[in-house]
Amino acid sequence: MYKILIIEDDLPMAQAIKKEMTMWGNEAEYVQNFQNVLSAFTEYDPHLVLMDITLPFFNGYHWCSEIRKISNVPVIFISSAADNMNIIMAVNMGGDDFVAKPFDLSVLTAKVQAVLRRTYDLAGKIPVLEHRGAILNLNDTTLTYNGEKIDLTKNEFRILQTLMENKGRLVSRDTLMTRLWETDNYIEENTLTVNIARLRKKLEKAGLTDFIATRIGEGYIIEQTQDGR
Repeated sequence: MYKILIIEDDLPMAQAIKKEMTMWGNEAEYVQNFQNVLSAFTEYDPHLVLMDITLPFFNGYHWCSEIRKISNVPVIFISSAADNMNIIMAVNMGGDDFVAKPFDLSVLTAKVQAVLRRTYDLAGKIPVLEHRGAILNLNDTTLTYNGEKIDLTKNEFRILQTLMENKGRLVSRDTLMTRLWETDNYIEENTLTVNIARLRKKLEKAGLTDFIATRIGEGYIIEQTQDGR
């Protein structure tokens, strides 16, 4: 069963597409918060995206470009702006196909099924961790926030990966020290403190304040946001 994310601000249409996709044995969800589409994408972790061009706040080209920074998941544009310029733009921004509105749902489903077969016979997705819009790419060990890459040292990456994998749970200093020892020689406890301090400075400089919380005498935690993310 494939997961399909629908990024369409016409609610009746989004609901109709979701119903159609699920009738064919797929799982589907539609975005409701158009201010932070990328967070919805990383949280749902879809196999395919259906993307309208005209959206609130930022258009579909913007969000396709943001998705392409972290994932090769296929994107099919669905739009009434079906002139040649928009179709070319959609392809150039990383789109895999274009379906013009109005369309028959059975035609859209056929396109979706074809792209899914073509994609997942050949390739997978890039594993990522996300919190508050910050995206940690586990393949190339980079952190991206607001479209900007934050350079991390090997130790900083391991610390952040461990904390993000345990989001909402306290991680002890001993656990973090063990993670740092995996491929290195013995690391003094003060080294962990120094690395945490440097990592925090980098995060704060990028605009991610209070990203890592300290529990004195216990360890560190990346706390979940109020909506559970």
